[in-house]
Amino acid sequence: MTGGARLFARYAFAPNELGYCGPADAAALFDLAATGITGTGITGIAKRFHGAWPYLAVLAELAGLDDPLDQRVVRAYWTGGPLLRQADRAAFGARLLAVIGPQAGHYWAHLTDDLLPEVTATHAFHVLGVYPWSRLLAAGRPEHPLRVLDMCRIRWGRVITRDQDHVVVSSRHLTWDGSRLGLSAPTQERVRIAVDGVSFVPDAGPGDWLALHWDWACERLSPVHLADLRHWTRWQLMATNSRLAGAGLKAGP
Repeated sequence: MTGGARLFARYAFAPNELGYCGPADAAALFDLAATGITGTGITGIAKRFHGAWPYLAVLAELAGLDDPLDQRVVRAYWTGGPLLRQADRAAFGARLLAVIGPQAGHYWAHLTDDLLPEVTATHAFHVLGVYPWSRLLAAGRPEHPLRVLDMCRIRWGRVITRDQDHVVVSSRHLTWDGSRLGLSAPTQERVRIAVDGVSFVPDAGPGDWLALHWDWACERLSPVHLADLRHWTRWQLMATNSRLAGAGLKAGP
C-alpha cells in the first residue's frame, strides 16, 4: 500500500465516519490509516469522495503523475506542499471546472468562473470556497456555519496532555467579525486520537504538533508540513475574505 493512500485515509477517516464524505467504509479507512494494511481497494473508496477526488486527479494530471494517490499529490491537497507552487492556479481551476462540469449539480453549485481567483488545489479552498457555509455567515446566525467551516478545514494543534484515547491541544479556531474570517488566539480543545487504544499517531505526546480534522488527530506534522498548512490556510482566508468583501455582505442583518 502506497504512502499516499495511507495519508489519504488518515485525513478522510473523520468526515467519512461522520457520514459526510465518501462511501460507508470508515472501518477500511481506519485500518489503512492505523496499520498501512487494508483488504479493501483504497482507490475505489477514494474515487467516491466526490469532493477530494477531482482535486487529486487534476493536480496529478497537471504534475504529470499517473497516480492521484501519489503521496506528493495527497500531501498538497490536505496540508499543502511543493506541487501547489508548481501548479498553475488558473490552469488548475479551468481543468477542475471541465472535469466536474458533467457532474455539476447542487453539490458543485458554487464552483463557477467567479471562484477562479480564489482557487487552489487544496481542501481549504473546497471548504471555504465551494461549500456554501461561507455564504451563510452574514445570514444573521453565523455560529453554525462558522463551526462547520472550522471543523471541516484541516487545522493544527500542539499537544498539551494525553488521556488514553484523547489529547488536549492548543489550537486556533476560525473567527468571524461580521465581515472577515480570521484565526483566534490559541485555545485548548479536546480531540480524539485513538479508538480503543488504536491510533494513527500512537506515540504522540506533549509538544507534538498534530493535524486535526473534525474531532480527530490525523497525523504528526513535521515543521515543514506545519509551515505549509499555516501558509495555505492564511492564503485561503485572504482570498475568501476578498470574495466576501466583494459580495458586500448584503445578506447581513
